[in-house]
Amino acid sequence: MGEGAPDEHTSAVPLLEPRDGIPPVTATAGDLSRVAARFAAASGPVALDAERASGYRYGQRAYLVQLRRAGAGTALVDPVGCPDLTTLGEALAGAEWVLHAANQDLPCLREIGMMPRRLFDTELAGRLAGFERVGLGALVERLLGFTLEKGHAAVDWSKRPLPEPWLRYAALDVELLVDLRDALAEELLRQGKFDWALEEFEALVVAPPAPARPDPWRRTSGIHRVRSRRQLAAIRSLWEARDQVARERDVAPGRIVPDSALVAAAIGGPSSATELMEIDGYTGRGARRYAGTFAAALHAAARLPESALPRPVPVGDGPPPTNRWADRDPVAAARLSKARAALAAIADDHNLPVENLLSPELVRRLAWTPPAPATESAVAAALTEGGARAWQVRLTTRVLVDALAVDDSRASTTPAAIPSGDPCCEG
Repeated sequence: MGEGAPDEHTSAVPLLEPRDGIPPVTATAGDLSRVAARFAAASGPVALDAERASGYRYGQRAYLVQLRRAGAGTALVDPVGCPDLTTLGEALAGAEWVLHAANQDLPCLREIGMMPRRLFDTELAGRLAGFERVGLGALVERLLGFTLEKGHAAVDWSKRPLPEPWLRYAALDVELLVDLRDALAEELLRQGKFDWALEEFEALVVAPPAPARPDPWRRTSGIHRVRSRRQLAAIRSLWEARDQVARERDVAPGRIVPDSALVAAAIGGPSSATELMEIDGYTGRGARRYAGTFAAALHAAARLPESALPRPVPVGDGPPPTNRWADRDPVAAARLSKARAALAAIADDHNLPVENLLSPELVRRLAWTPPAPATESAVAAALTEGGARAWQVRLTTRVLVDALAVDDSRASTTPAAIPSGDPCCEG
């Protein structure tokens, strides 16, 4: 993978200090105007990063934004002191923005008024180039020969004032981002994939904000241990009570009560706040403070009529879990198995992850409900409508037409098992 890259075993040099030193934190409207003017007058791509307080605060808002551009140096902007960065975003409107794992930072940047018109995502570029390790540190070490210190990645960035070691770490995260962009662009050009990357980056720029996830409580870790609809109702009620408390206190929900405690309470069915507090996870100060709230949530779930209890599997417009396909629709299972094998071969031929060749969810939807008839034009249209980029449509349409042509006479009476861990089969 990444045959044209420097030897990854070459001794790397630790990057310990920003070349221009640690810049002061921009936290006032006047300072922000000066930073915007300075970056607008500079040239070339602009490196950006955002730090959140995941695991500490409710939501995913940005608590620090880092920028670097040739001719402007590095800036560290505090979105707490400057909650609206629209002027900064407008100052950078004509520049290509370079981010690592852009889909993580774009939502919080959008909230404060910053959205790119052109983008280069170094993580996505690394995936397309076929590198097995695509973290920022791994790519910088492999392609540029430097090691980045990552000790402050998971700290509480809502803390004020921010300690100097954290600010140094933040500045170093954008120090070499444009250099990394150039090295990855060169590798993609060498492999003939640069145009693919441009299509992927454009898709990130024009993508609308992600819709709210339906039934977010269903993502509670360990929910698979819950067996009855009444217990599912308890999980839902506890999750919603915890979410309201967390939102009001601006605290990460897991810091109040962990998911494991929600599941244990739903299974154990305590009948009072006293019994609830005997369950692991409810012994902390935050949990005890809201013992009555959680006990009331359990009581409310216990009183629901059968008709109001949640279903084990939500009804939706998508296909069912793939482990049920062989029983429910053996032909669809055969289609998916054949499509998976064909896509894996194409991905291997082009040295890229199969999930970057085509969205696993889109593959499942096509295999479950293919267009009729499944001609090349119909499959290509379905892929495009499902969000596939032009390069993906060109590479995959023909093999998918063949896979979708499986019918009752060609499907095995015992369809091949669909591994649950295969990226083409599970979202």
